[in-house]
Amino acid sequence: MSIPQKTREYRLPKVDGFHNLTLTEAPIPKLKATEVLVKVHAVSLQYRDLIVAKGQYPLGQKENPVPGSDMAGEIVALGEEVRGWAVGERVCANFAVDHVFGDVTEEIKATGLGAPIDGVLTEYKVVPAHALVRIPEHLSYEEASTLPCAALTAYNALLGPNPLKGGDIVLVQGTGGVSIFGLQLAVASGATVIATSSSDEKLAIAKKLGAAYTINYKKTPNWDEEVLKITNGRGVDHILEVGGPGTIMKSVNAVRYGGTVSLIGFVAGQADVSLLPVKVLSKAIIMRGILIGSRAQFEDMNRLISAVKLRPVVDKVFSFEEARKAYEYQESQQHVGKVVIKVSKD
Repeated sequence: MSIPQKTREYRLPKVDGFHNLTLTEAPIPKLKATEVLVKVHAVSLQYRDLIVAKGQYPLGQKENPVPGSDMAGEIVALGEEVRGWAVGERVCANFAVDHVFGDVTEEIKATGLGAPIDGVLTEYKVVPAHALVRIPEHLSYEEASTLPCAALTAYNALLGPNPLKGGDIVLVQGTGGVSIFGLQLAVASGATVIATSSSDEKLAIAKKLGAAYTINYKKTPNWDEEVLKITNGRGVDHILEVGGPGTIMKSVNAVRYGGTVSLIGFVAGQADVSLLPVKVLSKAIIMRGILIGSRAQFEDMNRLISAVKLRPVVDKVFSFEEARKAYEYQESQQHVGKVVIKVSKD
């Protein structure tokens, strides 16, 4: 096929809400020797996309960005020095394109798609070859587009430097993208999962995905006490903490002595956390911030996903032209799992 010269892409010329999403046409940059051109088939959204659109992303963002960090597509052109990749291969790009292995650095953080650098809500995207991973064969482009942020965040939390063991008990908060992947990956690894949500309908889906216990935190506001009851007073081994200050004091109550709390999000708003250091110290809790993960972890995760034939939970798919509607749906929090935009028509 002939290499396209132009792409349609969304930009955010103003950042006081996603109503500013503007579809424009732009030339595709000339490939550097170590880059590839990817035809984007699907993009998945997350909470981060909403706060970037409002100009509130705490890790910084560029002016007038192309939003979106998570895509799946196919290689359509290769830079002259690229080895090990072929035109037609199905790929995802890592969230931070320069995070190949090891820990995050300031420089790596500055390569996060869709905020400090232009993202993936575009028909064609140039990315460095070192950022690519192959898509598991059993997944569609829509399913694979959910992997770079939500799945890898959950994988890094549960199977990173302090991995869970079969028989561990894992608590996931809510039924958003990271939490659902956490549930699926934990179950696939032999753990027992407790899931919380404000909706019985969403908890029924969590049960179907393998959650052994569910807690409706609207009906049981002291869900941490319920967790301690379920675990006979011991507490859980791992918690995926997506609420932030609004939930973290309950999390440190619900985790076992020496257990792990992975700090991932802050969707539950603000609260008094002045006693947090004392609580963490007095229970010898391991508390770790998760900034997605590396390409090496992404490859490890995909081996697990392929081995157990794990299928991401895609709640709803919107067309490229319906990007604003997709953002609206993401903001409504009606979804379980992931909201996806189908970019390519073929």
